[in-house]
Amino acid sequence: MPKNQLNIVVLAKQVPDTKNITADTMKADGTVNRGALPAIFNPEDLNALEMALDTKERFGGTITVITMGPPRAAEILKESLYRGADKCILITDRRFAGADTLATSYVLAQAILKIKSTDLIFCGRQAIDGDTAQIGPQVAEKIGFNQITYAEDVINIEARVITVKRILGHSTEKIATELPLLITVSSSANSPRSVGAKYYMKFKKAKIFSEITRDINSKHVNDNIRDDKLENEIQSIIVKLKKQDLFIKTWSADDLDADAEQIGLTGSPTKVKAVKSVTLAASEVKSVEPTITAVQGLITELIEDNTFG
Repeated sequence: MPKNQLNIVVLAKQVPDTKNITADTMKADGTVNRGALPAIFNPEDLNALEMALDTKERFGGTITVITMGPPRAAEILKESLYRGADKCILITDRRFAGADTLATSYVLAQAILKIKSTDLIFCGRQAIDGDTAQIGPQVAEKIGFNQITYAEDVINIEARVITVKRILGHSTEKIATELPLLITVSSSANSPRSVGAKYYMKFKKAKIFSEITRDINSKHVNDNIRDDKLENEIQSIIVKLKKQDLFIKTWSADDLDADAEQIGLTGSPTKVKAVKSVTLAASEVKSVEPTITAVQGLITELIEDNTFG
């Protein structure tokens, strides 16, 4: 495949940092108080971005990162730009609130269809706040893309045929298929690169529409300025940012021509029946002699009763 022909999309999510959950971050009903936790780039989505960046460097192309969430989720889009992504799109709308994986994958699929001509989609295997691993496969199904899960490496791309190494339990396998393709990436695939100083300096002033309006309104909070003048000032800044590739697109449900019956709570058939706090406790303790034979016997016993294997 000629260089600079791949149109790559990365699906990313901003999530609460569940590694820092303490008693103070739990609600009385057993659910997590997301507002009490710092928001971070979903770890395996960073692995997906790294694989996309590596693919771009080896085979050419452009990378567009998409996230669905509130305006503050634009932070991970900026972080994507700082790492080497070319474009970003924030999908945000109050009507998306309460979406389960089915409704979320529908919205993301609509965004991919709006972009058009996508060759490769990368996303993390799963998000740490839900751990369902459903979004990637659901998006692929909705847009009719081939899919490879648990990817470890893109080996080669030639003549619209891509070869990928994926992890399979304790072994790996190589799979070749035709583009377009959606790939889910495991945490073991790579080590995400750090923010690049060059990219940070280039994109540090990137903004979404709501940030621009907030800044303008804050600037003129005590000024008696007509609404039309404020609007003209906002549009002038947007034009300037677009010329510098610093304006981050924001798409709503209307921009995606989304079916109201398939988004948000209305489009989410998943219902949480109950939330329980589970405490794991040992029910049996077994002592093993510190010898190779004894340890091997214990391992055999654990495999036979399917504790692991």
